[in-house]
Amino acid sequence: MSGKVAIVTGSNKGIGFAIVRALCKQFDGDVYLTSRDEGRGVEAVDLLKKEGLSPKFSILDINSSASIAKFKDFIQTTHGGIDVLVNNAGIAFKNNATEPFHVQAEVTNGTNYFATKDFCNAIFPLLRPHARVVNVSSSSGYLKKINGKEPESIELQKRFADVNLTQDELSGMVNKFIELTKTGNHFEHGWPNSTYSVSKVALSSLTRIQQRELDEARPGDDIIVNAVHPGYVDTDMTSHKGPLSPDEGAIAATWLALLPQNATTPRGGYVWHDKTVVDWANGPAPGEY
Repeated sequence: MSGKVAIVTGSNKGIGFAIVRALCKQFDGDVYLTSRDEGRGVEAVDLLKKEGLSPKFSILDINSSASIAKFKDFIQTTHGGIDVLVNNAGIAFKNNATEPFHVQAEVTNGTNYFATKDFCNAIFPLLRPHARVVNVSSSSGYLKKINGKEPESIELQKRFADVNLTQDELSGMVNKFIELTKTGNHFEHGWPNSTYSVSKVALSSLTRIQQRELDEARPGDDIIVNAVHPGYVDTDMTSHKGPLSPDEGAIAATWLALLPQNATTPRGGYVWHDKTVVDWANGPAPGEY
């Protein structure tokens, strides 16, 4: 149980798959490709094995508390701890989706924020000293994407960026957004007309909270959490319109996953696909993709 372990959630395709590929080449340890669908996960592992790589596979559905508990028990029993965790699992509705906006708000934030948060809270006790956590965010996760009616949006931005914000307070904000979408007046309260942006801004904000909490709970353990915008990547999620390949989209996330011991920066940061560390709260942000 002394070997190193890396885990990538939602990694049977797209950016997650490319991150697994990169880690298999660069990480000195076992790399787990995870998927909620066993057939797709095994197929993805087989593809990488044909490239001469050796990923391992485990079923994991971060929306299921039972699946999380089973996965945690497996990792703890088999390996005893985790050295790299890349939270890649996420969803996005297409622009032509017919589901009502309030349904999209609940489902998108349910996975991209709440399920990711719950998975992290369950699995973080297994993080070993010097562990690296990467939350796959988006350019949509930049704070200024909270751009509904002013001055309400400015006040929301201040709350998201509060250095003392707690997970419970952040969850309350996201739940408030979901509640407001049911009556259709979320924009008047400062929220954007994008459920995806809210979910990714919340994930970026959560990243800062997680870093602070780990620094307080485990001082000296050198555990680093960062959020990354992988770029506009050619995947199913972007309807294959992105100019970057999945392997290009994996570069910054892999770099963050392999930050050396006692790295001082970035920590709790928001990192662009070209490895630029962006001031998430104040900007400016680089170009869109």
